[in-house]
Formats: sequence, C-alpha cells, structure tokens
Amino acid sequence: MRRTAAAFTTVLAAGLVTATGTGTAQAEPGPCAVPATHQIAQVQGDGNASPLAGQTVRVEGVVTGDFQRADQLKGFFVQDPTPDADPATSDGLFVYSTQDVKPGDRVLVTGKVVEFNKLTELSPVTAVDVCGTGKATPAKVRLPLAKGATLERYEGVLVRFTQKLTATETYGLGRYGEIALSQGGRLFQPTEGHGDTQAGNNARRVLLDDGSTVQNPKPVPHSRKGRVPRAGDTVSGLTGVMHEAFNAYRVQPVGSPRFAPTNPRPKKPQPVGGEIRVASFNTLNWFTTLNKRGADSTAEQERQIAKLVSALKGLNADVVGLMEVENNGDTAIKALVDRLNAAVGAGTYTWVKHPRPGTDEIHVTAIYKPAKVRPVGAPSSSDAPVFERPPLVQTFQKVRGGVPFTLVVNHFKSKGCGGATGPDADQGDGQSCWNARRVTQAKAIADLARGLRNPIVLGDLNAYSAEDPIKALKTAGLASQTERFVRREQRYSYVFQGQSGELDHVLAARSLARRVTGATIWHVNSDEPTIMDYNTEYNPPEMYAPDAYRSSDHDPVLIGLDLRK
Repeated sequence: MRRTAAAFTTVLAAGLVTATGTGTAQAEPGPCAVPATHQIAQVQGDGNASPLAGQTVRVEGVVTGDFQRADQLKGFFVQDPTPDADPATSDGLFVYSTQDVKPGDRVLVTGKVVEFNKLTELSPVTAVDVCGTGKATPAKVRLPLAKGATLERYEGVLVRFTQKLTATETYGLGRYGEIALSQGGRLFQPTEGHGDTQAGNNARRVLLDDGSTVQNPKPVPHSRKGRVPRAGDTVSGLTGVMHEAFNAYRVQPVGSPRFAPTNPRPKKPQPVGGEIRVASFNTLNWFTTLNKRGADSTAEQERQIAKLVSALKGLNADVVGLMEVENNGDTAIKALVDRLNAAVGAGTYTWVKHPRPGTDEIHVTAIYKPAKVRPVGAPSSSDAPVFERPPLVQTFQKVRGGVPFTLVVNHFKSKGCGGATGPDADQGDGQSCWNARRVTQAKAIADLARGLRNPIVLGDLNAYSAEDPIKALKTAGLASQTERFVRREQRYSYVFQGQSGELDHVLAARSLARRVTGATIWHVNSDEPTIMDYNTEYNPPEMYAPDAYRSSDHDPVLIGLDLRK
C-alpha cells in the first residue's frame, strides 16, 4: 500500500513504521505499539511487597521524577496517568535505569519486578520507550494519615504536602542529605511529658531526602545562600516523589524546597535576672589527650576549644557545672579555663578541684568567677558505689555576702544498653536501658541534698522530664526551674532520633527556689546540624566557625539567683 508523504510522516512519528531501501514505507509495529502488560497498581499490589516480584512486566506511565545521574538514584519514577480506584494500591513505580528521560515523558517500560530495601522497582530494565508526553497531578497528602492508612499507598507517587512541616532533626543533613520533618511542630520524646506517644510521633513524621545515595553531598542539600536549615525551621508546599529506603519513607524532592528560618539562631541566652548566674553545660568530651573520646588532632582540638570558649563566654555565668571533661587531674579543666580567661580577661574564672572524680574517662567539674563568688568550705562528693561519675558538691557565697547556695553537679548513667541486664535492661517503657541505675542515682542525690544548704542539683541526668529519675528528685522536694520559667515548646536540650527532650536539668530545693529569678535553655547546639561542629571528617570546611553554635550536642541551661538576705 502506497502512502502519501503526510501520512508517512504521521505514522513514522508514532513509531509504527520504518523506511525501506526502495523508498516505500512498510507498516511495522514500533516499540510504542507494544502495549503494557500490567498497570502499575497491579505491580505494586495492596501490600508492602509486590505480588509480581520476580516477573518481567511492561508498564506505562508518566515520568514524575528524574534522578538518573551517577550521583543520584540512577533511575526515575513513573506514574500511571489512568490510576485504578483502589486507594490501597500505589500508582507510582521506580525504574532503575539511566536511559535518558525527562519529567513529563510518557514512557513504556519493560523490566523485572524486584523488592530492593522494601522499595518496589523495575530492575534490570530491558526497554524504555518514550512515546509522547503526559502529566501526573501530585497527590495531596496530610499528616497524620487517616486511621489504618500508611505511606505505602504513595510509594513511587508524586505527592504534595498541603500543610507546613517542621524540621524536627538535621542530624543526617551533611552526611546523607536528610532532614526529618514533622506535622504540627517538632516532635518531643514521649517521656518528656507532653502527652506524645511514639505511635503518634511516627504518624506525623516523614523524611526529606536529596534524591541521592552519595554520602557527604556537596554542596550541602537544602541550603540556601550558605544557610543550612536548623531544627524548628519550616517548609510549606513540599512536593516530591515518595520513596522507601533504609526502613523509612522519604520524599525525593522535585525542585528545591525552601525552608523558612522560623527558628533563627539565638544570639544570646534569654534574660534570667538575678545577681548571680548559674549554668549547666555538657562539653561533649573536652579532652586534652588526643584520639580518645574528644578531638583526634591538634587542629580539631583547637576548633573544639574555640567553640567551647565562645559558648561559655556567651553564657557569662558566674558558676558553671561542666560535664564530659577529661578525667586527667587538672590538665583538661585548666586548659579550658586558661583559654577562657584569655578571651574574657585574666583571672576571670577558676575551677573547683574534684576531690573524688571516679575512674571513668570523663568527670564532672565546675568553674566560677572569684570576683563574684567564693567557695565556702571544701568541695565534697558522694562515696555511693552507684555512681560511675561521682557528683561534685561545692557551697558558694557572694563575695560581698548574701545567702549561700550549694552546687551539686551530676552526670547520670547514659541510656546506652551495653552491659545492661535485669532491671537495667530496656523495659520497653521508653526510658531505655539503665533506668533502674539512674533512679538509684537520683535517690542518692536526693538523700545527699537533704543535708546541704540551699542545694541546686544540675547536670546531664540522661533522663527526660517525665521519667522515673526526675520524678524521684521532684518527690524529694527538688523543683525543676525550667518548668517554672521556660515555655513548654522551648523545654528541650537534646535531640535524639528526631525527638526533642530535656536531658539537662536544674532543680532547686524549696529554700532556694524562691530566690530563682529566671531560667532559660540556650538553643545553640541541639538544633544545629552536626556538620557545624569541630570535627574535620565529613564536615565541609566552610561550615565551621569559632562560635557557640554546635559547640556540643547538648544545650546549656542557665538560671538567675537573687541571694540578698
């Protein structure tokens, strides 16, 4: 059959013919004439895994996300333009192929159905045929989903979140390009006492990724004009493709999400009033010995001490209880005080020598301004065998007289589960391991405080506000000062696995609590990405600054005291 030129052009464009050597066109089925064998929804199925795993299928869809580069996912996402009516089945699919396509292409893809890290995908792929253009409308998503629904229904689907989402953790930003997001503000630990549950937190959470499997991506993803998002910043209208990998649902963004700086860096602590300022600060392993728990090199050590000094200078406290200082006599604490005094003035600070620091690699200590306060009596501690890191006890009084107070610096047993057995093992109540040990430590501190004059119990207690150790201290008459003065949404000093909570506490006996004029938590550390810290491995050099931000992983706590008689 002879065709006109116009007819030939039309058919050729449709991919249905090829030209012969005689100049005549003969109809042959082109690749786009080979129909799909399955809808994408059939490939996905209504469960967590494909019912067609191991089979070769051909599907039709519109390209919604192109992540084919070598530094990306090496594939693209397709979505069925004619989805089925079953909300339990996803209409999107990942294609592990670097054959060139672009968003909006209508493609027919042939490949083997596999489950890779819980993601349904086609791999290997034997054909990717571009057969025109199409459009996929993003599915509108609101968290938490309706009861019984999961994000599995959106696996591989282009989605748009219609609510503002909050960065609830930035820990993996520099390493993996990830930010944990949550609906309704940041997530708090269920044992912080806000009424949250783990199931409720999980339902409000999703991960924002960067479309890549490359570690330490450059530049830092989701940054804008050199500013990286902090926990507490927000993003609206997030659009991307839902992806499942490494046991988490994550959004591979289409375009560049823009974070609003709704949680700007605090330049200084909130005012606390009073004549004397008392602080608690975990230094995150300030060691003068290299290659142990702190810095690995002299360059890192210099970066670390510069940040610690900036934080202590910004606190401008008259007395500071310190945790995680190397337990090597006076060497580490002297080095820190010497450097601090070089910044704020010779002789401004000195330190209290711990009489019984224990045998752990780290110990608690305290620094103070001798021009403002003077020690009353010798420092003491506890000989209770329950303490790995014995407390430091020191009474102070204003140099010009006034009501004395007694500082009790603590660092309770951590939540790590190494060696935990019996009642110290994880009881499944959200308090993790060694809770029984921490309760015993809290009761020992409560007994100690009863014999002290106007005690302030502070430090890293490794227990959130509604956990048993804090309850034991409160039962003994010690009151949390941050609960008195800090708004609930600001009461956190640490972020772990995307959930905020208060591990660092300041509690006062009733005799002294009436003299507390204010309290604040200076959020210079827990909200900051780890790439801002002193370490040189993994961290882009341009991210470092000798300032207070990410000087530790814990936020310092500060209170004011009126000690006039």
